[in-house]
Amino acid sequence: MTELATSIFEAMWIAGILAFAISGALVGVRHNLDILGVLVVGVATGIGGGIIRDVILGVHPPVSFMVWPYWTTALVGSFVVFFIHPSLTKIRRFELVFDGFGLGIFSAYGAAIATEAGFDIMTCIFVGTIVSIGGGVIRDMLINDVPGVLTRDMYAVSAILGASVATVITRLTGDMLIASIIGGILAIALRLTSHARGWNLPKPRKVTA
Repeated sequence: MTELATSIFEAMWIAGILAFAISGALVGVRHNLDILGVLVVGVATGIGGGIIRDVILGVHPPVSFMVWPYWTTALVGSFVVFFIHPSLTKIRRFELVFDGFGLGIFSAYGAAIATEAGFDIMTCIFVGTIVSIGGGVIRDMLINDVPGVLTRDMYAVSAILGASVATVITRLTGDMLIASIIGGILAIALRLTSHARGWNLPKPRKVTA
């Protein structure tokens, strides 16, 4: 991988961390947490997925703890949100957009990295999916909510789509950058479109007494 490509990927990863941290901090603000609560939720959302990925792949200690720009980006992004967050009528929209952006970047890039490392197709898709939904799951658990990945807006399906496309393109072309961009765009598009149109996976029928 060239130095330019490495720099682009690093920028994409940090952008994903920032997007997830902002979405997490916005959730904290919406739930009226204090500054420490907002920072904890924001940072956990930003770097949580990467930590889970490293634990699964046996990377110890997790990279997010060792590379200071990662956790610093999440911390600063969350801190800024606490002080300059938009009005409550707009906060859900901002939360959704940043969450979708982070989901797209993490799912595609995570899968592309796993593919380049030589893992099989299913493992690559699994890694890309886990790294993209992990932070959101941690966020929702911290605020005592059912993880959105299990309930709404084809969240997990969007992550699987981005990871699958990135895995296939990387295997066919060897171009991780193109794979990450295309997979990420598709994941973001499905995430935002499914929310706008109310698309959800089928749910069980309610049982009446």
